[in-house]
Amino acid sequence: MSPIQSLRAGAARRVDLVPMTPMEQLRAGHTVRRVTQLLVGLWLYGTAMAMFIRAELGLDPWDVFHYGVQEKVGWSFGTVVVVVGFLVLLLWIPLRQWPGLGTVANVFVIGIATDVMLAVLETPESLWVRWAFLLGGILVNGLGGALYIGSQYGPGPRDGLMTGLARRTGLSIRVIRTALELSVLAVGWLLGGVVGVGTVLYALLIGPAVQAFLPLVTVRVHPPARLAAREAGSAVDRQGEGQDTVDPRSAELATCDGERPA
Repeated sequence: MSPIQSLRAGAARRVDLVPMTPMEQLRAGHTVRRVTQLLVGLWLYGTAMAMFIRAELGLDPWDVFHYGVQEKVGWSFGTVVVVVGFLVLLLWIPLRQWPGLGTVANVFVIGIATDVMLAVLETPESLWVRWAFLLGGILVNGLGGALYIGSQYGPGPRDGLMTGLARRTGLSIRVIRTALELSVLAVGWLLGGVVGVGTVLYALLIGPAVQAFLPLVTVRVHPPARLAAREAGSAVDRQGEGQDTVDPRSAELATCDGERPA
């Protein structure tokens, strides 16, 4: 199988992200691979953040906020990321959410990785290299995010805040996500954060980048017993319904449609 065929086959696979409690995440199997993938993904995420900063063409909304805070308090960028992540995690308490291993690792690893990579990378003098840093950073960020999400160890503090607020308020994820992103972007800009063309490109490209990598790296975990029982019950119901259908091809078509990549 050629490399292109391998990529197409990987993109066509479908592995669902399983909703699990923190304890269920730890018991879901494939621990060595998942922990390794989690840490590599978070480190790549921090590396991408350093690339955005060195590109000096604009940051993503949360990093605009981080940069603005850094300008006011004088801490390293990574330290700001860690502190803000911890403070956001505290907001989970009234939302009655429990952090997973990935949540806690997110708070610390990304900030550490960002500071380490900022010490390694320097701001390029050439504009085309800065553009390479920006576009390459979006690609690395997409891969890192997909690795981290695909390890199935729980959301990061900021994503967990988004989903928690959506659940508690009844508003859509889209509305909550947009409100949070615009809020931190505005506050960060007022504090002196860097807004530019990179901010726009990140908003447009990061979603497709994560979506492209996620099917390739999502780990197939052992679902909790409660979900396995529910799936078994649903399968029995579908089988019973299939016996009453006039056209026997409908069940086959439904199965094929369910295997379609997301």
